[in-house]
Amino acid sequence: MSIIKKPIITEKMTNASEKYNRFAFVVDVKANKIEIKKAVEQMYDVAVDSVRTMVCIGKKRVRGTKSGMIVGKTSTYKKAIVTLTEGDSIDFYSNI
Repeated sequence: MSIIKKPIITEKMTNASEKYNRFAFVVDVKANKIEIKKAVEQMYDVAVDSVRTMVCIGKKRVRGTKSGMIVGKTSTYKKAIVTLTEGDSIDFYSNI
């Protein structure tokens, strides 16, 4: 089981990473802050200052088709915002 599923790279999080040295990740729903901190430190070789988490509840979606309405739901996921110590940074674009 991998704790960190993927990084969240949006315009808002890019600004937060430049200003406040914060990075966001989609993590496993069962992971706690201590496990997330250890996983980020091990994966990216940085020192983590703090971790904030939130559970984003899936939303109901309705789509109309020729045969009628199709009701579905987006997945629930957990988001972690990690603040790194001064001097550390994560470069997501180095592999491109």
